Formats: sequence, C-alpha cells, structure tokens
Amino acid sequence: MTARKQVFRIGIVGSYGGMNLGDEAILQSIVQQIRASVKAEITVFSRDAADTRARHAVDRTVSTRDASRAELLPFIEPLDLLLVGGGGILFDSEARVFLREAMIAREVGVPFMVYAIGAGPLEDRATLEAVRECLEDAKIVTVREASARQVLEAAGVRREIIVTADPALLLRPEPLPRSALPREAVEWKGPVVGMSVREPGAAAPDLSEDIYHQLLANAADFMVDRYGAEVVFVPMERGVLDMQHSHAVVARMLRPQRASVLKGEYTPGQLMTLIGRFSFAVGMRLHFMIFSALQRVPFVALPYAAKVGGFIDRIGVGAPPLQLVNAGRLIAHIDRSWDRRRALIRQIDRALPTLQGAARQTHELMLRVLRGED
Repeated sequence: MTARKQVFRIGIVGSYGGMNLGDEAILQSIVQQIRASVKAEITVFSRDAADTRARHAVDRTVSTRDASRAELLPFIEPLDLLLVGGGGILFDSEARVFLREAMIAREVGVPFMVYAIGAGPLEDRATLEAVRECLEDAKIVTVREASARQVLEAAGVRREIIVTADPALLLRPEPLPRSALPREAVEWKGPVVGMSVREPGAAAPDLSEDIYHQLLANAADFMVDRYGAEVVFVPMERGVLDMQHSHAVVARMLRPQRASVLKGEYTPGQLMTLIGRFSFAVGMRLHFMIFSALQRVPFVALPYAAKVGGFIDRIGVGAPPLQLVNAGRLIAHIDRSWDRRRALIRQIDRALPTLQGAARQTHELMLRVLRGED
C-alpha cells in the first residue's frame, strides 16, 4: 500500500445492522471520516446487510452471521485494511464472533486495526485466548475508554493499547422530518426531560430490572412534580427491548399521563436533533448521553457499565454508582444537577473538544496504516 494508490479498499466489522442506534452512529461517523479524507471502496460486514446498505453510504455490505469462512474470504482477501470496531464488541459471548473476520484477515495477510472498541466482561478461557492471539497481530489497537485497555491488559494483551474516544462524538445533528414532532405528540410548552433505559444483558450482567425500573419511575415522578416536566423515554435499541423497558418504567410511575415513549424511527443525527429539544436528560445508554452532550443538554447518568463511567469521568460530570443508588440518592443527585444546569453545560463545553480530538486520533492512526506510515 502506498499513498499514491487511488482507491483504498477498507472493510469494517462491528455490531452493525440496525439493531442499535449507538452502533449505527459509530458506523456513520467512521464512514463519514473515511469519505472526507481518502478515496475508498468501503465494505461493511453486518448482521443485516440490507439494513446497512440502506442506512449508510458504503459500497458493499456482507451478511456475516450465517456466512462460512469460504463465503467471507472473497470479500476479505482484496482489502487494503480491515477495521475491527468500533463499539463494545469484545465480551465473552460475542468476542470470537466479531473477531472472525480479523482472524481470516490475519491468515491471508490482510492488515487489520482495532478501531475504538469497548471491551469486557472477558472471563471465558477460550475467548481470552482468541482475543490475545488476534490482537497481537493487529497493526494498531485503539479502545474508547481506559477501562477497555485494563480489560485487554488483564486478558494478557501485551502490545500497546491506545485510548482514543467513541467515533460517535464526531457526528452532527440532522434535520427532523416534518411529521416527527406532531407524531410524537409531546407538549413542548414547559420543561421536557429525556430518559433512556436499557435491558439487562451481556454488557450489564449485574443490572437488577426491578430495582432500576423503580428507581427511574420514582425519578420521573419527582421531575414531573418538582419541575412541572414532561418525560420522554428514548429507545436506542430497535425492536422490543428498549420499548418494553421504557413502558415498564412508565407503568410504575404515579404520574404516567406526563410520560411518553418515542414512537418514530430516526437516524442517529435526527435523534440527536430531537434530544437537543430536551431541557435535561437522565439515562443509562452511552450514546444517549453522548448525543445529549453533543447537543449541550445537561444530563445525569446511571453508570451501569464501565463504558458509561468512563465517558462521564472524561466529560467531567459526576454520577453515583448504580449499585449504591436508592431513590432518595438519585433524586437528590438529579435535583442538584438540575440546579447546576448552566454549570454542567459549561463543563461539557470545556470537555468535549478534548474528547472529540481523541476520537479524531483513531482516524488519523488509520490513515497512517493505510499510507504505510505505521
């Protein structure tokens, strides 16, 4: 590969395919950065190739879940570089799935780079061995938070691991369709608070559904009564899970008539625009908080996982550990944060440029590999 080459053939593998707007935001950002800096033919290895092809400005999409090695090889072998990431893809139940294309690339001599990933939990012996073996041969390994570096080092990865930041930090808002606000039927006359929930799962194995549903219901009722707010739940995961958990929280509220769940499907940039209309946000999902920060909406985070804790530490807004939070503590934290909204916005304004610079660093490292400067 040389800088004189006209078109770079770049592959991207991650948790793509329309299931989660946070992951789609990551892919959109990576593709936009590539398009802005080099001529490239981009292939995305996706859970749902048709969905990815419809959403993103890429040249080729490949469905990976049921594909054999022989079926994937013709798409990997011609690549100049394979990007593994971003997103939280290296955890016990899925890491070997997401590393499969990298393993094939390694076998056939295609360079690959680990692109701003999250990691953990990683405890399964076979998975640890696969992660160690694969990452040692990557051109560059970047992670989006320090906790991911710690997880990989504990897994036995001995090579340099560079902490950058989430690619979605470089996204920009997009206009909403005219039908969006009437469809959501939100009254924008007073304060509107956005809330985000998530399901227990591999990324949040210790999350107690009953406890956090009741915590958020109590918090929502408090904001309705104390601030006269309307509460809007924002599902980030497509399908039923985020919707179910949002409605489950509303069902526990004493004032459910002042709460609603977003109905429409939006692009990441459109959702960012919608979040920008909120007065305040309380959430669990990482990219809900990233979008809030990008739109200068003060927020309170419930750090159910290290990736959320890592982001709020770097953005400089405090949060209590979820395991130690009861209704009184959460409400007190929300009330203090509400009173400090302007100070929180100033803190976000101070911290964002550094985080966005770290996110750009991942792309700059990728360009070095493409141009043979690594």
